Amino acid sequence: MQKIRYLAVLLALVLPLSVFANEKPNNNGKDKHFQLLDVFQLEFAADPQISPDGKQIVYARTFMDIMNDTQRSNLWIINADSSEHRPLTSGNENHGSPRWSPDGKKLLYVSREDGSAQLYLRWMDTGQTAKLTNLTSSPGGLAWSPDGKWIALTMFVPEKSATFASMPPKPQGAKWADAPKYIDKIQYRADGAGYLKDGYTHIFILPAEGGTPRQLSSGDFNHSGTPSWAPDGKTLIFSANRHSDWQYDPANSEVYEISIADGAVKALTDRNGPDGSPAVSPDGKKIAYLGYDDQLHGYHVAQLYVMNRDGSGSTLISGEFDRDVQSINWAADGKSLYFQYDDKGNTKVASMSLNGKIATITGDVGGLSTGRPYAGGQYSVAPTGTIAFTHSRPDHPADVAVVSKGGAARRLTHLNEDLFGHKELAKVEEIWYTSSFDNRDVQGWIAYPPGFDAAKKYPLLLEIHGGPFANYGDRFAAEIQLYAAAGYVVLYTNPRGSTSYGKEFGNLIHHNYPGEDYDDLMSGVDAVIAKGFIDNSNLFVTGGSGGGVLSSWIVGHTDRFRAAVVQKPVINWYSFVLTADNSVFFTKYWFPGFPWDHLEHYMKRSPLHYVGNVTTPTMLLTGEVDYRTPISESEQFYEALKLRKVDAALVRIPGASHGIARRPSQLIAKVAHVLKWFQTYRTDEATNGTE
Repeated sequence: MQKIRYLAVLLALVLPLSVFANEKPNNNGKDKHFQLLDVFQLEFAADPQISPDGKQIVYARTFMDIMNDTQRSNLWIINADSSEHRPLTSGNENHGSPRWSPDGKKLLYVSREDGSAQLYLRWMDTGQTAKLTNLTSSPGGLAWSPDGKWIALTMFVPEKSATFASMPPKPQGAKWADAPKYIDKIQYRADGAGYLKDGYTHIFILPAEGGTPRQLSSGDFNHSGTPSWAPDGKTLIFSANRHSDWQYDPANSEVYEISIADGAVKALTDRNGPDGSPAVSPDGKKIAYLGYDDQLHGYHVAQLYVMNRDGSGSTLISGEFDRDVQSINWAADGKSLYFQYDDKGNTKVASMSLNGKIATITGDVGGLSTGRPYAGGQYSVAPTGTIAFTHSRPDHPADVAVVSKGGAARRLTHLNEDLFGHKELAKVEEIWYTSSFDNRDVQGWIAYPPGFDAAKKYPLLLEIHGGPFANYGDRFAAEIQLYAAAGYVVLYTNPRGSTSYGKEFGNLIHHNYPGEDYDDLMSGVDAVIAKGFIDNSNLFVTGGSGGGVLSSWIVGHTDRFRAAVVQKPVINWYSFVLTADNSVFFTKYWFPGFPWDHLEHYMKRSPLHYVGNVTTPTMLLTGEVDYRTPISESEQFYEALKLRKVDAALVRIPGASHGIARRPSQLIAKVAHVLKWFQTYRTDEATNGTE
């Protein structure tokens, strides 16, 4: 997902005290509800790593630093029986990526305690720690060798940028303008990273006792992800796109092996489509990996394959399983694999035998997206079969939980009990309804304001997810809770195009977005209204990214909403594909071709094409350094609305990329502006329903 200002309404956000006026206790007991400043009190667990004996879990405990307006994380450890919950690191510097050594006696992790991301090693019996590296780039993809003597990692290797035009020497002491930036790559910036430096990510190995990492891979290719060691320690298996045209065919990766001795690389797969996330079996005879045959669809289901160690005999294991297989790990006996998948808005961990038999082990995995209820949980598995995972429900972000195959999951932590124990949160209820377009079943959730009384009438807020190939679910979401605490019944749904319902449902919007997903959303609104507790004169809509596309589409196709907040949208698909950070992907997979060859198609799907219909008061809200849906998209729609004299405002979030709410104050600012805009156009003054 600081200071915010409207271009038109000039609403200054040096977050004035009036924004937080309802933070004080009052006679209605509002201090018992989730409030804006409570965002800074949230904590969540991430990256739970279970020890080889299955008895302990180390995880990154993330908290909000209110003085520096950022997320921080420390490492904590807890026994699998929930005892001995204690910190391993502390302070306001980030510590993360814990990885147990194969014998369970040491813990590798990344820390910024010296000001930059470095690798550290902790001896678990004594607590002694050692700094292993002095890296110039942040390490990733950490993997212990089977004998515990080496560590594989990935790291960015910069290259010196060539000077295109030579400048004459400036006089001594002269202050000239900064040198021009010469760009000649097709992808020259990335959201969240800014303008890209010249260089590539490569694979390294490092002695476990520390020292200088040795670069294994080479070439003008990126080698990301986590390498998998062969049991003999002589090779690493990894995924990359090393094709000569990789810049123009970004999804066509392969599985490779690389020799530890001399860096020789051999391709093990060769097909049109992505092959990634390789994992070597415990006996070293098989490699499991994820991929699919590329059909240039907007959405493909990731499938599980197993091949022989030399790349021969590739076999599709997941067969007709119509869900994305994610995060694969071999069972200790090599007869099955553990994996993660999303099903109907809930993330689960399961096992799959080599003949494709699936057994779901647990659900409710997630809670890492604290702002909105997206998927995104994590798990790890011990050789014993005990699994540690992030557990979330609508009433709490990620906690640590454990489960054994055939047993019941046990939640080990309650990180937000101090915050939520004395507060009343919104209750969240699942809803299924049929789309008016084709009677297709659509899933959604209703969040009810605290103290909800079905005999009263409430304003309805439709909140739409982005992606568009993503899913909402029954997970914690601070923004949903804050909207409900302000007195709104909140509806969020998974219209067609959402993931976790299979390939056919996801691709209903292929070359047809926005389209009938609009009908799905309006049918959801009608289904909630039919329950009898919604004030039909107070309907509101908002959404971000893909949700920004749909909310801007909605106001161009109906006037039933009193106000809208369109967050980080695409308004003009033509300009989007030429200014976004991955134009090659978008033009290839989301559209039938380049915009100049398909002008009518691009414009028909652009909300800007329907701006002449808009009468709904509409706020645009986007980060100023958003390179996924650049702020120029919002500016176009804003200016068009102002030219038509429609009530409109533009909120620019300084320093924010596509993840507007990445900093806690920005999440607060986002919600505060949405609520203020809606309050401006509400016809009642109640905050918990009206008679």
